Amino acid sequence: MQNWEQMDAIAITTAVQTGETTARAVTEAALQQIEVGNPALNAFTEVLAEQALASADAVDGAIAQGKDAGPLAGVPFAVKDLYDVSGMTTLAGSKINRDNPPATQDATAVARLKQAGAILVGTLHMDEYAYGFVTINSHYGATYNPHDVSRVAGGSSGGSAAAVAGGLIPLSLGTDTNGSIRVPASLCGILGLKPTYGRLSRAGVALFSTSLDHVGPFARSVRDIAASFDAMQGADLRDPICTERSPEPTLPQLPQGLNELTIAVADDHFATGASPDIFAALETVAKTLNAEKRVTIPEAKRARAAAYIITSCEGTNLHFSRLKERPMDFDPATRDRFLSGAFIPGHWYTQAQRFRRWYRDRVRELFEQVDLILAPTTPCVAPKLEQQTLVIDGEEVLLRPNLGLYTQPLSFIGLPVLSVPVQQPDGLPIGIQIIAAPYQEAKILRAAAVLEAAGVIAAPAVVGH
Repeated sequence: MQNWEQMDAIAITTAVQTGETTARAVTEAALQQIEVGNPALNAFTEVLAEQALASADAVDGAIAQGKDAGPLAGVPFAVKDLYDVSGMTTLAGSKINRDNPPATQDATAVARLKQAGAILVGTLHMDEYAYGFVTINSHYGATYNPHDVSRVAGGSSGGSAAAVAGGLIPLSLGTDTNGSIRVPASLCGILGLKPTYGRLSRAGVALFSTSLDHVGPFARSVRDIAASFDAMQGADLRDPICTERSPEPTLPQLPQGLNELTIAVADDHFATGASPDIFAALETVAKTLNAEKRVTIPEAKRARAAAYIITSCEGTNLHFSRLKERPMDFDPATRDRFLSGAFIPGHWYTQAQRFRRWYRDRVRELFEQVDLILAPTTPCVAPKLEQQTLVIDGEEVLLRPNLGLYTQPLSFIGLPVLSVPVQQPDGLPIGIQIIAAPYQEAKILRAAAVLEAAGVIAAPAVVGH
């Protein structure tokens, strides 16, 4: 099969299931592409070649026997290295976790993609314990942006985004606490979905902030996002927040049309701070979707502050014993942020959670007036690796925390959000968020499908290595 790295997952599985190629041939090509391309990107932490080829042979065997090999049969995928993979130690980007025993079973999301016929080929680089927006890790180095290796890939799911954007694999999984799927999707120029909080199981995932963490996919097309999302849905007794199966936005249910939907652009907090090219991309998306209405998401800045308090407190609580016993084995940047969380007064956390409930109710009221809201994903294109600051509203601020300027207030209340890549023929990728009320992923995917059909959004062509 020629140029599979330029194909999306659905095209690959169609070719496999119709006999145009085999799962083994695709997997071998993916492993070769990883061998050639990964040294320039540092996206993979482990490549599971033997396991992947065995799984591919099983898919080919099922197809030869006339069996249903699954909706993602033969599609190579990889996962952020905080998903449990049976027989492997889950590092979560850390040195400390090397001492842990291997996982005894796959994370639920991994298992469900395998059940759909997808082929797990490896694990992917990340910020230590998912605390960061850049995937610059003192233990394992940085992951580089495929469009310019002097720039960051974003984080904390940087390896997951870079591997897809760089054409090493068509599909990957990441996690999103405050923007860790959407930020790297934006900076690398692909699609990244943060579903509704609790809609996909987090069982077998090393959590960072228990009340904020989401799992979700990266891909190069809307239909790949929809198909992988469908494959991972379903209640899971291993994850108490994932309790019910909601209507699925399956591929036949992605109509080309939005006549009955009301779409607005977020103003106030979301309309300041970004560079002009970001807002130009947002206006292109808004015009294509006929989004003439403006809405204000109230107290978004305060939501960011409350989200920081909750994230810091919950993350510190999860790692407190390690901070006491092995502080020097942490990435210094991660350690310092966790330590700062230890000094946050408990009543701040309580007050942040109270505000969270108020804020959730106010934002849900907005979705009584509109179906979708548009906003930038990041305030800038991918920064240089050595860059420490950026300018927002004329003020120089620290880069790393402010890459989540527009994502953090939305994670805070568990809304489903898709970051889509707006075409930039002469520049670095720019991402725009499409936001909906809880459990309304189907509306998001419909809007994204319209943008894709109009040629407004598309993953940039895979760059050579």
